[in-house]
Amino acid sequence: MISKAKTVGFQSGERNIFFHILTACNLSCRHCYINKAQHGTETLPRETMEKWLELFADPTKKSNVIFLGGEPTMHPDLVHGITKAKELGYDVTVDSNGYLFHDLLEKSSPEQLDYLSFSLDGPDAEVNDPIRGEGVYEICTGNMRKAVAAGYNVSVIYTVSNLNIKHLHRMIPLLTEIGVKRFFIQVIGLRGNSATENEDGLNWQVSQEDWLSVVPAVAVQAAEAGIHVTFPKVFLEEGETFECAGVVAENFFIFPNGRVYRCPLCEDHPVHALNIENGKLVPNQGLTEDNFFQLNIAEGCVMNKLLQPDTIAYDADGKPEHRISCCLLKQEIIPESI
Repeated sequence: MISKAKTVGFQSGERNIFFHILTACNLSCRHCYINKAQHGTETLPRETMEKWLELFADPTKKSNVIFLGGEPTMHPDLVHGITKAKELGYDVTVDSNGYLFHDLLEKSSPEQLDYLSFSLDGPDAEVNDPIRGEGVYEICTGNMRKAVAAGYNVSVIYTVSNLNIKHLHRMIPLLTEIGVKRFFIQVIGLRGNSATENEDGLNWQVSQEDWLSVVPAVAVQAAEAGIHVTFPKVFLEEGETFECAGVVAENFFIFPNGRVYRCPLCEDHPVHALNIENGKLVPNQGLTEDNFFQLNIAEGCVMNKLLQPDTIAYDADGKPEHRISCCLLKQEIIPESI
């Protein structure tokens, strides 16, 4: 019997480095969050990649680095970066759209990568490809199978929106058949492309009712199929304490132009807490995200209230009907067999 999801509290002594080594990508996903005006257009040189990995390495803490883009496998020195990260003691994940450029599977090894993560937003081409691009489903699932056969730990990220939430349950047989070990269910954020006006007029954001009626149940089903499932908390339950990762955790979202954010909700705006300047981590001047993290409001996450207030409903007395958790607070279900 699978128990219900467990909330994973922020871990003291652990740091997560979300390392965007470039912003270029071969796809144009409808919900892409990269904002080149804010994040830059550079592809980091090999030497800079090394120095920045060294800058955030801390041998006294469990450190995870997630190589991101754009599409990180488009970087010709990604494997060099992976090797360097392992030398520095990081647990290493690569988040890919599935195209796996520069022969990643052949030039790296399962021993170097703790997880190779694929972004897939539908259980078939009819659902996935209108979101991510024509032909993407076939290429992505084909390379997932190759990665599993080569011995890599494969995970999948599914970004839930009103475009695909009703198909979430159909991912379970696909992931089971391919041999995927971890399933990350994400909620679409109102940033990047999804923060702009949609030509079809569709509201991509999922309501509280739809999220709670679909996602936790599918997570249990996936765990019963032997898959380790992680998904965002999103809504706090009655009596739960709000915690902001920007205050109690170490998460760094690094972009090629040297900006370092502590909260992903802020990434469309020049309010980043830190800059990398001359190889050093320097606090940004002026009003930054760090100033907002300290605020305690009835709605929970202050950045959600400031940047996407339409996601919060209020009762007749003007009180929020639910509190929004920190977007980095996760729930997980680990199968008993793991």
